[in-house]
Amino acid sequence: MIFKYERKMTKADIVAKISEKLGLEKGDVQATVEAFMEEVKNSLETGDNVYLRGFGSFIIKTRAEKTGRNISKNTTIKIPAHNIPAFKPAKVFVESVKTNTEIAV
Repeated sequence: MIFKYERKMTKADIVAKISEKLGLEKGDVQATVEAFMEEVKNSLETGDNVYLRGFGSFIIKTRAEKTGRNISKNTTIKIPAHNIPAFKPAKVFVESVKTNTEIAV
């Protein structure tokens, strides 16, 4: 039986890998990665979806109004309709992950 441990990659790890791969200064890569993330966030805040061909889409999903429960007070509350950011991976991305990763046991 193969056990796969969950691995995590941070922004610093991404910056280090890109810096090493392209031979650029880490500070320049860090500024670029942060500018990219800020631009995606700003686009979603203004209502624009972001499409990256071959990677995926950062989209805005609308959640409908619903009734929830406050279990500590045993009352119902109305949760208003709201928008949330979401990521939808491209088909190429999904297939790559499916075929190139081990199944966690």
